[in-house]
Amino acid sequence: MAVTFDLFGTLVDVEYPSDPAETVARELESRDVAVPDDWHVAYGERHVDAPAGAEVPLPAHVAHALASRGVDATGNVVRHAVVAAFDPDVTRRDGARQAVRDAAANGPVGLLSNCAVPELVPKTLIRAGLRGEFDAVTTSIGCGWRKPHPKAFEAAAGALDVAPETLIHVGDDPATDGGVVDVGGRFVDVTETPLDAVAAEIEAEP
Repeated sequence: MAVTFDLFGTLVDVEYPSDPAETVARELESRDVAVPDDWHVAYGERHVDAPAGAEVPLPAHVAHALASRGVDATGNVVRHAVVAAFDPDVTRRDGARQAVRDAAANGPVGLLSNCAVPELVPKTLIRAGLRGEFDAVTTSIGCGWRKPHPKAFEAAAGALDVAPETLIHVGDDPATDGGVVDVGGRFVDVTETPLDAVAAEIEAEP
C-alpha cells in the first residue's frame, strides 16, 4: 500500500498574498526591476506555450511577462523576487503528522503537491514540522506536471517505486487530487474523511 498526500489545504493551511501580482511587483521593485504600468494585465496573461497540464514555474511566467513589456531582468533576480513574494505563515492541520505516520506504518508514503513557486514546498514542510516524514516529495515544479494530469501521479508513484494503480492519494480537492483515479488509484477526500480517520479509511477495502 502506497499513500501520497497533498500539502496545501490538506496537511497545512497557509496565508497566500491577497494580490499576488502586486506582491511580486513590490519584490521586483525592491530589486531595482522596472515594473511596467500595466503589470497586473501582463501578470494575468499567458506567456508560455506549455502543454495542457504542464507546470509553468512562476519565475518563468514572471520573466516572460516582464519581457512582453520590454523589461529585461536576470533569472536570479526574478526567482528571488518570486520566492520572497510567497513566504507564507504556515499552520499544520490537527492530526496531519499523525496521519502521515499512520500511513507510513503500512507502506511507502509520499507528498504530491501542485506548486509553481521554487522552495515553497520544502520551506512549508520545515515550518510545519513535516520535513523528513515522507519517503519521497514530488512537486509539479519538480516533475513538470500538475494534478490532475496522470503524469503527476505517475511521477509520484515512480518516486516511491510503486505502480500508479497502487496509489492512495489523500487530498482536499476532487478536481485535482481526484485525478488519481484516472491512473487506477484511490482518492481519499479530507473534506469528507478527517485526517484522524484517514488511517482507517486507507486500510479499508475499496
